[in-house]
Amino acid sequence: MNPEYPIFSTTLCYLERDDAYLMLHRVKKEDDYNHDKWVGVGGKFERFESPEDCLLREVKEETGLTLTHWRSRGLLTFIWGNMTEFIHLYTADGWTGGMIQGDACREGVLEWVPKERVEQLPIWEGDKIFFKLLNEEHPWFSLKLVYEGDVLRQAVLDGKRVV
Repeated sequence: MNPEYPIFSTTLCYLERDDAYLMLHRVKKEDDYNHDKWVGVGGKFERFESPEDCLLREVKEETGLTLTHWRSRGLLTFIWGNMTEFIHLYTADGWTGGMIQGDACREGVLEWVPKERVEQLPIWEGDKIFFKLLNEEHPWFSLKLVYEGDVLRQAVLDGKRVV
């Protein structure tokens, strides 16, 4: 990988319960480009992991839960400065175990957020596009999101520019 133009893969999962998403308020790491944003749970692939391996490991690490039912919803291409991140987007509605409470989550604060309130939180502008697709039960999609700082400069859904 060219360190001047890093490219990496991650997973992002939104657990669903009672018309709410489990959201993570990223407040613990200062050097985090998601700092103070609300996102789903997930993270970077480790060596030799498939998207599902990464999904299951990251959800367990960040929430304490073991997924039993999930769906791949799409691929997000997140371009921020000189960085490209390929995000495998999932939703999940089945799991076992007890959820981590309080300060036990090393990434931030976990909270169930009613779906109608998500857009009122500090989230990435492009997230509003994929939340709409998720809520409309849109089939699997590819969404490219290009940012300058926190400003969404371009969004391309399944090859068609939408922003």
